[in-house]
Amino acid sequence: MTIREASALWQGTLKQGGGRLRLGSGVFEGAYSFPSRFENGPGTNPEELIAAAHAGCFSMALTAVLDGEGHTPGSIRTTAKVHLGATAAGPTITRIELETQASVAGMSAGDLERLAQKAKATCLVSRALAGVAAITLKASLAEAASNH
Repeated sequence: MTIREASALWQGTLKQGGGRLRLGSGVFEGAYSFPSRFENGPGTNPEELIAAAHAGCFSMALTAVLDGEGHTPGSIRTTAKVHLGATAAGPTITRIELETQASVAGMSAGDLERLAQKAKATCLVSRALAGVAAITLKASLAEAASNH
């Protein structure tokens, strides 16, 4: 099986310290801090990386589902919004909103919605995040595809 790796280095206190996140492949390394995670400070944060992973995985899962049904998408653009909220357990990812727009010639909005829900159920990042209270999905056809 494939193994993927990333690392984090943190230095200092929680609120005044800071760290760096690095992907094992080396294609991304970025600073993170208390302000970048819990406020609107500069830098990245684990939740943003989860959002990127979820959007990427879902786009590929939807492509696989469409391919399996005989449809070749021209493009799929997915945005994932990870909501960080407070619960009795402390800061928690309370919801993830997926929004995807696909350009698929000859596809109806209803068929896209059905196949997108199937992709959400099979996306390995969606399955890994099953402990999140709600993962919602909104799927729409890109304008160019709906004109065919």
